[in-house]
Amino acid sequence: MLMFRKLPCVYLHRAPVDFRQSINGLAVIVEQQLSLSATDGSVFVFCNKARDKLKILYWDNTGFALWYKRLEQAKFKWPSQSEDECMRLSEQQFHWLLSGFDVLGHRPVKGLSYS
Repeated sequence: MLMFRKLPCVYLHRAPVDFRQSINGLAVIVEQQLSLSATDGSVFVFCNKARDKLKILYWDNTGFALWYKRLEQAKFKWPSQSEDECMRLSEQQFHWLLSGFDVLGHRPVKGLSYS
């Protein structure tokens, strides 16, 4: 995605979130649970419990944007929960994640082709 270039920081929230939450609910998680600023240009990545959907929240100086990605047959390889509620990703790891790769093991998810 060309939208996500030269990112200041990318944070992956390790615990699954309720995907009924939208911008306001996810911004509250960032501010209160992670003690980070939701409006500093950082990108925050959230996953659902089934690990087949991502929500990506970021602030672009005009307002919040929320991206949504769903895998049709695979699951995202999500890091296990630990004491740290979030994990910082490099820009390359973020692009791997969006491309369907395991950010820790560098294995792609199986591609689909429809006819």
